[in-house]
Amino acid sequence: MRSCSMTDTGVKREMNQDYFFASETPVGNLPNLFIVADGMGGHKAGEYASRYTIERVVASVSRNSSDEPVTILNEAIQKANSILIEEAREDADKSGMGTTIVVATIIGRKLIAANVGDSRLYVMSDKLHQITRDHSLVEEMVRMGEVGEREARKHPKKNIITRAIGVFDTVEVDFFEVELEERDELLLCSDGLSNMIEDDVISQIMRKHVDVDEQVLELVRTANTNGGKDNITAIIIRPFSDEVKAC
Repeated sequence: MRSCSMTDTGVKREMNQDYFFASETPVGNLPNLFIVADGMGGHKAGEYASRYTIERVVASVSRNSSDEPVTILNEAIQKANSILIEEAREDADKSGMGTTIVVATIIGRKLIAANVGDSRLYVMSDKLHQITRDHSLVEEMVRMGEVGEREARKHPKKNIITRAIGVFDTVEVDFFEVELEERDELLLCSDGLSNMIEDDVISQIMRKHVDVDEQVLELVRTANTNGGKDNITAIIIRPFSDEVKAC
């Protein structure tokens, strides 16, 4: 397995409220673990929400004795949600904070993914496939046929999300299971990347480079070149690579 991760503040924002975790080695009973979170809230609250949520998820996964990955991830996300809500209730400065989250683990040839919000996971095979589904107002409008996908990319309400960690006492988590092929690559990213780069351009960039670190670097650079309106985070994983070079 080979992976590379990067986060960037972007051009327009003064603070980076994205956070990520990437481990190619076991975390608890999971053989690997990759997470991207995109925080929201007032001054520093979004940064705290994303970082603290990932820290709590990793800690929970580390302690969970279950051998069922969906159970492990769901319990970890639910616990992180409860803890974040309590933090917000106890500290007025953190009121209204929350975060998206997208999580992946690869077990053999099977990808197990989870998401809440609009941070995404893609699988790059013969073409780029978005595996997760955005929990956003505009995505709901797309699914109901009220707006088209092209119109949705520039819709004024695009940033309104319908699910997040730290908002309600319980959170509904979507899970996905994908059988991977030998040459598949995975991309986890915040919307600061997916909103700034069309999927076909993401695909072109991933095909263009041999090195995974060059893929990640060009994705972040392109998002900034296209406006960099939000924080940008990307993790690319080659599950079956025998390359060991550090990112």
